[in-house]
Amino acid sequence: MRTEDEVLDRIERARRRRPRVRETRITAAHGAGGKATQTLVEAVFVDAFRNALLEPLGDSADLVLGGTRLAMTTDSFVVSPLFFPGGDIGDLAVNGTVNDLAVAGAAPAYLSCGFVLEEGFEVADLRRIVASMRAAADAAGVSLVTGDTKVVGKGSGDGCYINTTGVGLLPPDRALGIHTARPGDAVLVSGPVGEHGVTVMLARGELDIEADLVSDTAPLGELCARLLATGGVRAMRDATRGGVATVLNEVARAADVAVVVDEDAVPVRDEVRGACELLGIDPLYVACEGRFVAVVDGARAEEALAALRGHPQGADAAVIGRVGGDPAGTVLLNTAFGGTRIADLLVGDPLPRIC
Repeated sequence: MRTEDEVLDRIERARRRRPRVRETRITAAHGAGGKATQTLVEAVFVDAFRNALLEPLGDSADLVLGGTRLAMTTDSFVVSPLFFPGGDIGDLAVNGTVNDLAVAGAAPAYLSCGFVLEEGFEVADLRRIVASMRAAADAAGVSLVTGDTKVVGKGSGDGCYINTTGVGLLPPDRALGIHTARPGDAVLVSGPVGEHGVTVMLARGELDIEADLVSDTAPLGELCARLLATGGVRAMRDATRGGVATVLNEVARAADVAVVVDEDAVPVRDEVRGACELLGIDPLYVACEGRFVAVVDGARAEEALAALRGHPQGADAAVIGRVGGDPAGTVLLNTAFGGTRIADLLVGDPLPRIC
């Protein structure tokens, strides 16, 4: 039986190996936000396009253009079904892109949008999606200023896919990044986790489970700005594909620290927890679309928590853990049963097509 140190050493050796895609064809796991996604991005895309602006692999690229500091991000949305309780692919596309800018500390300003539509798609549904996008853009204070439309043959798509690119303004002196996390810092989440992923899964109607749930999709600009105003914020990441656990692993590896999380401290609604237990999945790995993880100076944790809870979107925010020094690059979960386990990157694809 291996000791804990042997297991950790084996994990560290595996992480140091050069990323390599072993599969000969793309699988659903490559889009799940976990280990397969990370390997695909690093071994194929970063390897091909390597440059100083790309390599940090943040939610947004940090650019300077004509003396103005900008954040730029892009995302594609292929959710199924297109309409679900609490939202649809339209507001999801706007919120997802706006939030990538907001957690980078930028003020979102402009969006582009590309539609890939399948032949035979109902125009009434397209109008509904566009109206939802407009409402989400108005709520986030951004303008959609350019776009593109393509139509593919019947059976070649899934009704409607959307790509959005966002640009926002970054203050000259703002320096956020998950690599800046240090021992003693606090880890917060802005609200209950897993609601979007479980809502979309149940909306497919493939499971005989009923729950009074709606997606958490929402713009996070105001909440992020409120937190930043307190000072002491090291980093923020929205917990989309791969959920909170993936963000925590990104922090641990980028900063070469340990992240220790108390399972009981993570806010999870009873309906989400119940559905996850029935399906055998962990809420920490389920996608959110209106929640973020923040790493803040430990001495400012209570101030940060009060700032989040003072806004309606952050009413259920919580401090879920702390940053430590050892074992570096690892996320440890103190379980409700009094044990400790490693919460590694997601393997496989338990909830496909949720964003």
